[in-house]
Amino acid sequence: MKCLILGGNGFLGKHICRRLLDEGHEVIIFDMSETHNFADKDKVTYLRGNFLNSDDISKAIRGCDVIYHLIWSTVPKNSNEDMVNDVYTNVIGTIQMLSIAVKTVRKVIFVSSGGTVYGIPQSLPIKENHPTLPICSYGISKLTIERYLHLFYSLHGLDYIVLRVSNLYGTGQRAGTEQGAIGVFLDKACSDACIDIWGDGMVTRDYVYVKDAAKAFVKALHYQGKEKIFNIGSGEGKKINDIIEAIELLLGRPVKRKYLAARNFDVPANILDCSLAKQELGWLPKIGFIEGISQTIAEYYSKSDATIGA
Repeated sequence: MKCLILGGNGFLGKHICRRLLDEGHEVIIFDMSETHNFADKDKVTYLRGNFLNSDDISKAIRGCDVIYHLIWSTVPKNSNEDMVNDVYTNVIGTIQMLSIAVKTVRKVIFVSSGGTVYGIPQSLPIKENHPTLPICSYGISKLTIERYLHLFYSLHGLDYIVLRVSNLYGTGQRAGTEQGAIGVFLDKACSDACIDIWGDGMVTRDYVYVKDAAKAFVKALHYQGKEKIFNIGSGEGKKINDIIEAIELLLGRPVKRKYLAARNFDVPANILDCSLAKQELGWLPKIGFIEGISQTIAEYYSKSDATIGA
């Protein structure tokens, strides 16, 4: 099929693209960056454009069968700082894109947030039918788009899949970005800088290796069942302190850390129940926590620039 990846030069997008190419699909990467991450022999077309520009989006969508919607302008922390911008750039932009896609596209596969849409969990691990009460604008916007996807499906028959992904980490994650605790911690630890920890380090999250997550997105391409929303995570909870200890173990030395005041948008714990993805998509994560961090560290030291992997 001909697959358009909105945000295809990003961390997750590059891994999805690689797997799609390996399956023989044609890929169009739409991004603000002109970076070419794949060889000339690969069937990849690069389009540079603005997600909010309807002409750019119309050009990208033309002739495509499936859209992977990965573009996002905020992270949980800064989404609350400018909620109007969060809604305008993400929600309004997506509605505009769907209005164009509905004419020709078969399916939209959307990366939602397993870490924010549920809010403070009432039970763990969290199933897809858990109440959705986000406590940050980022989560509200992700959830809003989920609802609009269902609306376009109901009104126009535009098929969709929502993957509520937990915290991604692994090779290819740009160092110095605000999103991804493991990537940020590894970058600081490997450069002997101090790691800032918000709270007492007991906040618990579900971390999934990016190559495992990318497999789920390709499986969603072929899925024809009735389910529309899937959790994608490891199904295991790791505390912030667990991450630090794992890094210290693998580096063979202590790392610098500083504990700061807790943030009010951080839920205390988030662990996803991914049994539905196993049952319907035939997907399970394969890379364990220590193995994934070890691979990421190896990639970091193999590069001369400030990129974790490539």
